[in-house]
Amino acid sequence: MATTELLPGSRTDADGSAVVRVLSYNIRSMKDDTAALARVIGACAPDLVLLQEAPRFFRWRKKLARLASDSGLVVLSGGATAAGPALLCSLRATVERTEDVLLPLTPGRHRRGFATAVVRFGGARLGVLSCHLSLEKGERYEQGGMLLDRVAGMGVDHAVAGGDLNDEPSGRTFRRLAGTLKDCRTAAPWGGEHTWTHTDPPKRIDALFVTEGVEALGCGVPHDQPGVTEADLRAATDHLPVLAALKVPAAA
Repeated sequence: MATTELLPGSRTDADGSAVVRVLSYNIRSMKDDTAALARVIGACAPDLVLLQEAPRFFRWRKKLARLASDSGLVVLSGGATAAGPALLCSLRATVERTEDVLLPLTPGRHRRGFATAVVRFGGARLGVLSCHLSLEKGERYEQGGMLLDRVAGMGVDHAVAGGDLNDEPSGRTFRRLAGTLKDCRTAAPWGGEHTWTHTDPPKRIDALFVTEGVEALGCGVPHDQPGVTEADLRAATDHLPVLAALKVPAAA
């Protein structure tokens, strides 16, 4: 059963391991209430934010930097250079490297990409990947395989990947990811489940996954997070965010 207890706060333990708060959020190109969006992100107190549908066109860097600043964060990578996915981080993160990846373009369809980074929190080293997968089933399944290949090739023992999958847990692509990575919501349900509420029934199409060795301490939609209001969640964008607290071991 999901709980409404507060997730653990960020911390670094004496053994070098770290609790890292990660937020995944489709922000619909910041076409909605950007003040509400910044309030939601800031209230979740994330160390890492995996964005989808970040601004990609006119003055996109300025818009993304403004959102990061208003949320108490900084831009890590992505945006137009990753075809929409982006990463924000707190000043707690030590950045080792970043890379924006464009996926093969299918003529007539939207270009997709990954925003990736390797960061450190204390003695914990963590790969990070934000994605927004295709609406088309076959293309989405192939992109899921590319995601797994990219995570495996990051040269890290521990990683978190996630975003807008455009697929439900019963779907072929979601199951492909969950067959290799750990679905944080399934491992440690917390808060709300559904991230897309514009259908009946609502759906869970946004998710966070981690590699073996990373412990999910809780994962879900932060309805009961202090400072997050239902009015802001409705006004910020058309998706609901996914918040997780992760226990990341110290690097070997």
